[in-house]
Amino acid sequence: MLRTHAGPRTLRRLPEGHEPRPYHRLSVAPLTPTIGAEIGGVDLREPLDDGLFAELHRALLEWKVIFFRDQRIDGEQHRAFAARWGELEVHPFLPHGDSPYVVRFEKDAANQGYENIWHSDVSWRLVPSLGSVLRCIECPPSGGDTLWADMACAYDGLPDEVKERIDGLVAVHDFATSFGLAMTPEQVAQLREQYPPAEHPVVRTHPETGRRTLYVNEIFTSHVKGMDPRESESLLDVLFRQARVPEYQCRFRWTPGAIAFWDNRATQHYAVSDYFPARRVMERATIIGDRPR
Repeated sequence: MLRTHAGPRTLRRLPEGHEPRPYHRLSVAPLTPTIGAEIGGVDLREPLDDGLFAELHRALLEWKVIFFRDQRIDGEQHRAFAARWGELEVHPFLPHGDSPYVVRFEKDAANQGYENIWHSDVSWRLVPSLGSVLRCIECPPSGGDTLWADMACAYDGLPDEVKERIDGLVAVHDFATSFGLAMTPEQVAQLREQYPPAEHPVVRTHPETGRRTLYVNEIFTSHVKGMDPRESESLLDVLFRQARVPEYQCRFRWTPGAIAFWDNRATQHYAVSDYFPARRVMERATIIGDRPR
C-alpha cells in the first residue's frame, strides 16, 4: 500500500491562553506564521535599556528566532549584546574569535562547511544553552542560508500514540557523536571526565513559555536511556524527522552585518553547506541556560 505524508493542518505560535500583543519599541516582520521574524528599529551598537530588552526578549520567546539586518557591530558589542541574557559559555572544541566567549566559523576553499545537520547547540552539556547569537561577517554571493525548526510545533504535530510513548523518556546527549569523530579513543575518554554524557528529557518543558518541545537532535543525541538499541534508533529516527517538516521551519538569507538570535530550548537549526568553495565567515556567542526538565 502506498503511504503518503500530509503536512500539519494547524500550527500554534503562542502558548495556549496567550494572545498577540503590540510592540512599542521595535517592529516585527514575520518570516512564517510560527517561527522567525525580522526586527526593525533597533541599533545593537547601543546598550539595551530595560524596556527595549523586555520587548526583544518577548519577541525571542514568541518567534523562537529573531533577525536583525545591517548591524555594524564589532566582536565586543556582539559579546555584550548576548551577555545581556546571561553568562556566556566558552566552547571547548570550536575555534575562538577575538574573545574566548565568541566562536568563529571560517569556511572557504580550504575549509568546507559541515554544520548541515539539524541540532540544538551544546545539548551535550549537563546545562545546555538558552540561546545563541550569530553574526555574519562575510557571506557568499549565493547559498549559505540557515534554517530553523520550531520544536514546539514539531512536538504538537506528533501522533497522540507517539506522544504517549515518549512521555517521561530520557535521552543521552554526547559530544563524542560529533566532535569525538576527529579524536582518538584516548582523547575522547579523557574529555569525557570533564564533559560526561548528559541525560535530558526527550520532551522538555520550556521554562518561560511552558510549551512542550522535542529535545533530541541528530548530531548529539546518541540513544534513549534504558531502551533496546534497535528500538531506540527506530524511535529517534521518527523524532528526528520532525525537524525536517517545512511547515515547522523558517529560512534566512544572510547579508553582511545580519544577526540571528535563537532560542536553543525551542528550536533546532541547520546551516546549508551549498556554497563551497566560496568564503563564509560567522561568529557566535552562546548563552548558558538551565538544565532541561
